[in-house]
Amino acid sequence: MGSVKAELLRLWKWPATWVLVGLWLVLTLTFGYVFNYLALNGGSTTRDLTQQQLVSAMQPENVGAAVVRGLPMFGGALILVLAALAVGSGYGWGTWKTTLTAGPRRVSAMAGTLGALGIVVVVLVALTFVVDLGAAVTVASLEGWDWNLPGTGALEALGASLLIAAMWTAFGVFLGVLTRGPALAVGLGLMWAIVVENLLRGVGSLLGPVGDLTEVLPGGSAGNLAGAVGGTGAPGVLTDLGGPTAALLLVGYVVFFAGTATLLKVRRDLV
Repeated sequence: MGSVKAELLRLWKWPATWVLVGLWLVLTLTFGYVFNYLALNGGSTTRDLTQQQLVSAMQPENVGAAVVRGLPMFGGALILVLAALAVGSGYGWGTWKTTLTAGPRRVSAMAGTLGALGIVVVVLVALTFVVDLGAAVTVASLEGWDWNLPGTGALEALGASLLIAAMWTAFGVFLGVLTRGPALAVGLGLMWAIVVENLLRGVGSLLGPVGDLTEVLPGGSAGNLAGAVGGTGAPGVLTDLGGPTAALLLVGYVVFFAGTATLLKVRRDLV
């Protein structure tokens, strides 16, 4: 718990945390509500949605889907960046060297980092839900719609959001430890999350059976889980796998990335 508290204090006082959290909240509001509201009222938009679809996307009862649909790609990429920076920057600053030399055991140090990032992820998802709900209620009130608060289905969407965010967090931690620095970890993570998987899906029909593997890659699994809980209509959201299968894949990725990062920290980073 001491390691978790120390890491939470560092993340709390670290400007990068607030910049990335603020950026994500701006993106989810812009793409989830501002653009849709402008399109509904005659503004221009790049999304080919009917009026009924626009209204449904902004209804307060569908806030859970609004939260999860942004996480398979852009939200996940930002979470990955935060995790990669949080772990990788310690090598450049020399804080990992100090911790491993005079601080707690290596497993405890990694557990503290993972625990602190996990708390940040939970707070981020909860904050996203609150902000999106506020935006949805505001839009519904301005337009005079009959609306209801989110039901139990929102809990399923929030659970999926937490699992997707946990996978991207573990992926970022793994890259930060693997590369021993923030720059390369962030670059590799962004390239994988935004470029590589989308490129493979785009040419999947040309790859034959190999193209089917894109469904079980980290981003593909996240997209399929988002699609299974109703988060359709956003980049990266898929419907190729069932929800339980996608969830099990994501749990496996979380265990693999977090476990491998911890093993590298214990076996390789001796000083």
